[in-house]
Amino acid sequence: MDEKQRKNQKIYHMVTCALMAAVLCVLCPMTVQIGAIPISLINFVVFLTVILLGGKWAFVSYTVFFLLGAAGLPVFSGYSGGLAKIAGPTGGYLVGYFLLIPIAGLFLRHGKGKFRYLISGAGMVLGMLVVYLLGTVWYMVLTQCTASYAIATCVAPFALLDLGKLVVALIVGNLIRDRLIRARLIGS
Repeated sequence: MDEKQRKNQKIYHMVTCALMAAVLCVLCPMTVQIGAIPISLINFVVFLTVILLGGKWAFVSYTVFFLLGAAGLPVFSGYSGGLAKIAGPTGGYLVGYFLLIPIAGLFLRHGKGKFRYLISGAGMVLGMLVVYLLGTVWYMVLTQCTASYAIATCVAPFALLDLGKLVVALIVGNLIRDRLIRARLIGS
C-alpha cells in the first residue's frame, strides 16, 4: 500500500468511526418496547460498524457512543442515558458489545474468499451469544429472577430478529465494503 492509500485509509477510519458513533447515537434511542428489553437497532449498527471498520476502529466508535451515553446524553434505548442506565438491569447488554466487537472483528479479519460471509457471520453470532450471556446474567443478578424467566424475557423474543439484523448487516456492510475497496479508500 502506498503513502496516498495509507493516508486515505486513515482518513476513512477516522471519518467512518465518527459517523458510525453518530449513527449509533441517532438510531439506538429509537426503540419498540415489548417487555423488559426493548427492540432497538444497536446490534445492527454495531455489526455494520465492525464490517466497515474492523474490530479496532469499531471498538473506538462504540466507546465514543458508550461514553456519550454514560455522560448522560440520551443515546441509549428509549432516549435514556447516564450511569444509572448502564448499572441498571439492561446495562449488561450495553457492556456486552465491548466483547462482541473484538470477537466479530477477529472472525472478520480471517474471513476471506468464498467463506467471508460465513466466517464473519459466525463471529457475529458468537459475539451476540456473549452479549446475550452477559446481559442476561446481569439482568438476573439485578432483578433476582430465574434463568428461565430471564431467557424468556431477554433472549427468546429477540433471537430471530437479531439474526435477521445480522444477515442484513452482513449483506449491506459487505456490499459497501467491496465498493470502498474498489475505490481504494480502504485495503482489503
